[in-house]
Amino acid sequence: MNEFYKDVLIGVVFATGLLGFVSGEFIISSALFAAAAVASNVNVNRKKGQAEHVLCD
Repeated sequence: MNEFYKDVLIGVVFATGLLGFVSGEFIISSALFAAAAVASNVNVNRKKGQAEHVLCD
């Protein structure tokens, strides 16, 4: 999946969680916020890990 689409998907999940929080669905919104946070951290750590494993011969 393209990096742009991953970022858009994380943003949509976060916005859906925010909408759920405003409407009073606290359990669902908590799960959506957690999913967005985990996905975002995995994405950032994967990018950082790829940058550190560059070999210079």
